[in-house]
Amino acid sequence: MSRKAPAGDVDPADDIAGTEVSEPKTWAAGVPGVTAALRQAYDQMGVRRTALTLVRVNQKPGFDCPGCAWPEGDHRHLAEFCENGAKAVAEEATTRRVTREFFARHTVAELAERSDHWLGQQGRLTEPMVLRAGSEHYEPVSWDEAFGLLAEELNALDSPDEALFYTSGRTSNEAAFAYQLFARAFGTNNLPDCSNMCHESSGSALVETIGIGKGSVLLEDLHQADLIFVVGQNPGTNHPRMLSALERAKKDGARIVAVNPLPEAGLMRFKNPQRASGLVGKGTGLADRFLQIRLNGDLALFQALNRLLLESDAPDAIDEEFLTAHAHGFEAFRDHVLGLDWDAVLEATGLSRGEIAATLGDVLGAKRIVVCWAMGLTQHRNSVPTIREVVNFLLLRGNIGRPGAGVCPVRGHSNVQGDRTMGIYEKPAPAFLDALGKEFGFEPPREHGLDTVDAIRAMRDGTAKVFLGMGGNFVRATPDSAVTEAALRGCRLTAQVSTKLNRSHAVTGTRALILPTLGRTERDVQDSGPQFVSVEDSMGMVHASRGRLAPASPDLLSEVAIVCRLARATLSGPDLGWAEMERDYDVIRDRVSRVVPGFDRFNERIREKNGFTLPHAPRDERRFPTATGKANLTVNELEVLRVPEGRLLLQTVRSHDQYNTTIYGLDDRYRGIKAGRRVVFVNPADLEALGIGDGAVVDLVSEWTDGTERRAPAFRVVGYPTARGCAAAYFPETNVLVPLDSTAAVSNTPTSKSIIVRLETTGRPL
Repeated sequence: MSRKAPAGDVDPADDIAGTEVSEPKTWAAGVPGVTAALRQAYDQMGVRRTALTLVRVNQKPGFDCPGCAWPEGDHRHLAEFCENGAKAVAEEATTRRVTREFFARHTVAELAERSDHWLGQQGRLTEPMVLRAGSEHYEPVSWDEAFGLLAEELNALDSPDEALFYTSGRTSNEAAFAYQLFARAFGTNNLPDCSNMCHESSGSALVETIGIGKGSVLLEDLHQADLIFVVGQNPGTNHPRMLSALERAKKDGARIVAVNPLPEAGLMRFKNPQRASGLVGKGTGLADRFLQIRLNGDLALFQALNRLLLESDAPDAIDEEFLTAHAHGFEAFRDHVLGLDWDAVLEATGLSRGEIAATLGDVLGAKRIVVCWAMGLTQHRNSVPTIREVVNFLLLRGNIGRPGAGVCPVRGHSNVQGDRTMGIYEKPAPAFLDALGKEFGFEPPREHGLDTVDAIRAMRDGTAKVFLGMGGNFVRATPDSAVTEAALRGCRLTAQVSTKLNRSHAVTGTRALILPTLGRTERDVQDSGPQFVSVEDSMGMVHASRGRLAPASPDLLSEVAIVCRLARATLSGPDLGWAEMERDYDVIRDRVSRVVPGFDRFNERIREKNGFTLPHAPRDERRFPTATGKANLTVNELEVLRVPEGRLLLQTVRSHDQYNTTIYGLDDRYRGIKAGRRVVFVNPADLEALGIGDGAVVDLVSEWTDGTERRAPAFRVVGYPTARGCAAAYFPETNVLVPLDSTAAVSNTPTSKSIIVRLETTGRPL
């Protein structure tokens, strides 16, 4: 058996020494949410800057929150942000600075030993930096030299496909469009992005079944729904403003079913901090039913509900008129589901038959149903079949293309959906490439590029040699940390476009660049005057974003300027208009309007106070642009994920003090964790069966078919009411446990929600 050490970090034993554990909370937000948000904001920005900044978050003349992608309604509260949104703004608008003196004091090796939290707390990057071959320190570099170095390495490659152009979900529409144009003009479709690691499974399943890889609901549909499923999602931490929408739906008579291995405080009770009653009252109970499902059991649950619907004698159990007019594949689907093995369902879900039957009662009592989900559904081997089965469930009762009903994949990062719309995709549609080539007068590459997992493999194998990251923290967002870090270190050059310091700056190729950029909160002034950008939220609404603060440094460039100047330094063919696009972002939007469907009159409509809604044929017309011309009911085989005796099924989760890989603090208030992140949540009955005491220190060791030991050392065990046989721990600390080759079928998304692990006691005291 081979063995891989965990990625470098602080001493794990130091991290758990001061961890405090208390009872988990049974409600979310309220006064503690307000207090925590303001405390973080004051600490990072000061009182005056806080006041100037937070009042413009998610406002029509303001800037889009750099956190989640939850949409805003027409009527917005003065404080149109959540606790974690305030933390995201504070992290970006901080007055702390990382200067050349900082890099002179700290070697790259020293930075690699620091925690994610420490790195993030150092503040904003202020000028471009270079790590030269053989050097231990980053040093200042001019923008022209930085672009020259990157262009030199790109043009020295044997093939354009040896370059990787990664994108984070915070990149604006304008920057994303320019970025994909540059990559394709350079000659490659190697455009891996963060979607590959989160909602790629959603897009794959939805394109196949309804013809478009986006959700079919708008915010008002949630308000009108009779029944809302919230599956594999923790909105209290990851999308807190969603709780307001659920609260409104509940007060209008909707029922809510929560499906999750973990009880999540926000789905129990919500104290809305935007209402006086939410600050002093009991708040609103949200979930009417909590199905504490076993990890990876969601496919079995929805197949069971579908069988019960088919067998029901209720007159409206299925919508035969809708199925006849709009659905394809019903007979094969019906025959398969009616043969479902109930013993397999109960084993896979960990639920009783009575719990599932009671949920059927909720379904039959509802005319309009929305199913929401997040990464609890998308990061399993069978994620695509699971989401296809969710679509089957909705189609059976005609719940797509009806007000108050539909599919609602809740995207995480602020513009992750917009980036894909703008062409950040390694497998672009021929129609998109045709339009792009016609608009810019060149022939884009047609061969599919590399997604995130395949990009890591290519760097590992030496077939990719230059990595450019447009935002994000690639090292900590990806699976199999030791493999990923070794792969990046094998590159000739790694370059990161960033606002703040993170671990990706400390895991470098032979040479490395840090290219500091403006944040959402900051003014962007180009030669033609002040600029704004646009973003697309999780429900296909496109709106403008305008920063107000002075840039953190005069040496920062916007993402658009970085892309356009790099393109001018690199490309030798016909000029595609890079200088004009940098000078005036209206030029980019005009080009987008002629390339991307739904963006006609882009410049005119983006200036309307609410922006505009992108067309969605299934929602708007009950038209399904699939190969069959109808919505496709699918056959999905149920395979029960069985875990060897003495092992657990682990899911990686976020704490309440983080967003994606950004660690705001070391607390998880709702789960009762203070001053620590190296904890593993395990059902007390499982601890008893394993002979491990609550509070013990263990190593987490994942088991995979390649025989490689992946170990995350020194985690404190916390007895917690998770589903039996299941455990949870925070990422990115446990990304080291996710094998690179353990991915979802079809989407190639890492299986971060179904990792087989064993707990090894260490004998180390707390």
